[in-house]
Amino acid sequence: MGVGKRASLLAISWLLAASAVTPAVADAPLEEVTTARAQRQLDARIRRLLAQMTPEEKAAQLLTAAGMNIANAPDHDTRARSGVGSIFFVSKPAEINRLQKLALDNSRLKIPILFGYDVLHGLKTVFPVPIGLAASWDPELIEQTQAAAAGEARGVGIGWVFGPMLDVTRDPRWGRIVEGPGEDPYLASAIARAQVRGLQGPQLGTPGRVVAGAKHFAGYGAGSGGRDYDEANVSDAELWNVYLPPFRAAIDAGAGNVMAAYMPLNGIPAAGNHWLLNDVLRGQLGFKGWVVSDNQAVRNLLTHGFARDRSDAAERALNAGTDMEMATGLSNFQELPASLSAGRISGKRLNEAVARVLAVKFRLGLFDHPYVDEKAASDGLASRESLDLAVRAAERSAVLLRNENGLLPLDRTKIHSIAVIGPLGGSTRDPAGPWVFAENEPVLQSLADGLRQNVANGIEVSYAPGVTMPRRLIGSPIEMMDRQYSRPAPADDDSGIAQATALARSSDVAILVLGEGQNMIGEMGSRSSLDLPGRQQDLLDSVLATGKPVVVVLMNGRPLTLRGNLPPAILELWYPGSQGGTALSRLLFGDAVPGGKLPYTWPRSAGQIPTFYAHLTTHDPKGSERRYWDDPSSPVYPFGFGLSYTTFSYKAVQLDHSTIRPGASLTTSVQVTNVGPRAGDEVVQLYLHQRSGSSARPVRELKGFRRIHLDAGETRTVSFEISPEQLRYWNAAARDWMIDNSTFDVAIGTDSMAPFSASFNVER
Repeated sequence: MGVGKRASLLAISWLLAASAVTPAVADAPLEEVTTARAQRQLDARIRRLLAQMTPEEKAAQLLTAAGMNIANAPDHDTRARSGVGSIFFVSKPAEINRLQKLALDNSRLKIPILFGYDVLHGLKTVFPVPIGLAASWDPELIEQTQAAAAGEARGVGIGWVFGPMLDVTRDPRWGRIVEGPGEDPYLASAIARAQVRGLQGPQLGTPGRVVAGAKHFAGYGAGSGGRDYDEANVSDAELWNVYLPPFRAAIDAGAGNVMAAYMPLNGIPAAGNHWLLNDVLRGQLGFKGWVVSDNQAVRNLLTHGFARDRSDAAERALNAGTDMEMATGLSNFQELPASLSAGRISGKRLNEAVARVLAVKFRLGLFDHPYVDEKAASDGLASRESLDLAVRAAERSAVLLRNENGLLPLDRTKIHSIAVIGPLGGSTRDPAGPWVFAENEPVLQSLADGLRQNVANGIEVSYAPGVTMPRRLIGSPIEMMDRQYSRPAPADDDSGIAQATALARSSDVAILVLGEGQNMIGEMGSRSSLDLPGRQQDLLDSVLATGKPVVVVLMNGRPLTLRGNLPPAILELWYPGSQGGTALSRLLFGDAVPGGKLPYTWPRSAGQIPTFYAHLTTHDPKGSERRYWDDPSSPVYPFGFGLSYTTFSYKAVQLDHSTIRPGASLTTSVQVTNVGPRAGDEVVQLYLHQRSGSSARPVRELKGFRRIHLDAGETRTVSFEISPEQLRYWNAAARDWMIDNSTFDVAIGTDSMAPFSASFNVER
């Protein structure tokens, strides 16, 4: 055996879960035999360590405690000395090493600390927010961004990240829509697989990667009224068909951790829901890693009126399947030794939870290499490669919503002056979006600065904020963490609008950057309205009245309502990250061509919510767009929508079979041609509709997609396999997965309004 082969097998030996079943080794390939032996060695090592641990030391391993000064946070030095299992919200290598040394020098068994952090869309290099990356419909790109983020995180000593966030949501009032994959379970599942592969690599313990913590299990995105932290009441069919598929995909991709949600699901708080965490998560979905509660969720079992006291909360959470408690304040799991002594929890269950935590520390190599290389970490600023990837990610995430008379791309030969207008256009902090912290030393860039640095010589870029961004009526602790940042603002809105309008009038084109500040979305960022905050609509109306060409660039994570006259061009840029200004300049001038598509349906107003494309057919389908007497029921933009600087045509859909049996597959294909004047990307989307069966089925469901690049005049045949997995669904009456005998309609096109043009039958 060569040295390289031997080294790779040795590495495999430590990448194993404590809870995995040891396979038979007779006649197995060499790598399987080695893996089986390594598993037994790891199991034995964990058993020996467990045998030495006191109940108090075991309970300490089941806590992840806050490492920064936030409300009610404990003394993390004391936690470290006591042998705490994990500390979160520390990202400075020197501080990570200091706390790790406290643990190893003062705790009896020298068990290293696992450091966790919110690395939602980058650490130092900030990529577009997750809803923006979802709009790229590009899993390969998403995997690359997550791998880059994982590398930066691991380089400073973070071994575990609280993501991906996989909460499907169909209510954009919910602030955390910005952190997730949108409204569709199929798209969300593809994104989940890409995120986990990017964060963890081929297996848990891959050098330069981290543990992925899929969250929030489950149904958190269905909170009542789009309000954060509210209860979620989800039907059986919705749970299995909509909210669980992304978690199944993440688990199948190897996610090492799952976070239980804050809220009650159908009345039962997730952290204490035995059915959810055992029957569903570990049983149906096959999860083998460890479950952590969301922050304070074990303590909140009391708040929900679910548990009697702290001991009862700890016991019910552990017995339900929560392995680790996340807590910024007093730990309820500190009560577990007394509960063990009283016989209210079993030693077997306690050891099971501790073994899962110890296993991941072994797999990450923390027992052998607990400290961070501080010199390497100090040199590990955002690399040129990661910043170039951030540019590409922002370009591929952008969605062109409107482009009347081909205003975009701008012609460099005809543009001499650009007015950038709006408080978000001159802000360095807002383009990064939420969950980006100053202590990470992120690379930040305003859109105005990015344009100045990247437009051709001789084009003057001027800036005016126009209006102020209003303060939130109700603040949040997360918002308070960004107090060192400020936005450009005029003396008052009236004078600011006048100044911005004058600048637009004297410029060749006006770029209005409108939307929501990054502190207006995310956790604790739910809204009752989708209108532009403050007087941004007045600013838009005034600039439009000049008659100058106007491009609105939207910076947001949810749909917003633009009222009155619309600008000729609207480019959805999301919160584009560290290199948003550079990407914007390339998009405006055609160096990059928008190819992103909406990952959610864009309603006309908050009054339409919830609105989503995969709804059931009602008894009056012809009147589906006339449900309100004062407004159309149709959306402004459908799910999957996005324009380009070129156009694409589709030929009729072809099928290789007209009839298949349940359990069989078929292939469908379509020819796509770029009939426009320039190269561009198209996201080819496959939708199916089941005409009849043992349950009413949605009018259409996304079942495949592929982002392709076509030169002008180029034609490509795009094929999709339609497998049993795409035809089955959870039937709430049968309480099981089903594939019905039925006729299925097929549509392949540019968005969710693509016409059905073929069909096939499933027959026994």
